[in-house]
Amino acid sequence: MSTALITGASAGIGAAYAKRLAARGHDLVLVARSTEKLTALALDLQTRHDIKVEAITCDLSDPVQLQELARRIRIAPPADILINNAGTNVPGGFVDTADEDLERLIRLNMTAPTLLAHAAIAGMASRGSGAIVNISSVIGVATEITSGIYGATKAYLLTLSQSLTHEFGAAGVYVQAVLPGATRTDIWQHAGLDISQINGLMEVDDLVDAALVGFDRRETVTIPPLPDVHQWEAFETARLAMRPNFANSKPAARYRAPS
Repeated sequence: MSTALITGASAGIGAAYAKRLAARGHDLVLVARSTEKLTALALDLQTRHDIKVEAITCDLSDPVQLQELARRIRIAPPADILINNAGTNVPGGFVDTADEDLERLIRLNMTAPTLLAHAAIAGMASRGSGAIVNISSVIGVATEITSGIYGATKAYLLTLSQSLTHEFGAAGVYVQAVLPGATRTDIWQHAGLDISQINGLMEVDDLVDAALVGFDRRETVTIPPLPDVHQWEAFETARLAMRPNFANSKPAARYRAPS
């Protein structure tokens, strides 16, 4: 029986993933800061689905705790599926945000998923199977929607997923980037926003069910709110069309100083 490790599992998207994967028969390792919520969810899923569920209290923005979880992933029975879901936002724009808040956002949204993927992926590649799901955001593609560095951190998760797919796909490791739109989670509170003022919110269960359809199809990028997949395909086609030009050894004519 395979094991899924889910970060940010005590509520929201992470808890929904835990419920869906438990129903599919996966053993679970649930990671979050809230011990009480985590323990209650673990007990419920273990009883309901007759699976093994381990709860690990961990603040992934703390370097020591993050390194301990990464070490555990390397030496413990393998995580066959890693759901990098834990993430946050902070109130205000770039200038208004304190240095320590920027650093914490980077550690949680970028450093933690990178190090956990790094801890898991070598074992997956050696076994010839495994999956990593990185919860990015449509803000990673449309960074103009919001201010601050949140969009930049989510753009990083998208490109990380694409890079790992390129490097490890042939070894049997599947990597998926999920790009939610506005979703009913606690992240709005973290950003200092009133959720009742947000239009077009997707429910968490709908989001995760859609993400799992993309997972089962082995999509590299899954965008649940996007109706027309051809728009994403056109975006990717345009990006790839530029790539041969990146090897030019001279600046393009439009950048040459007039003689």
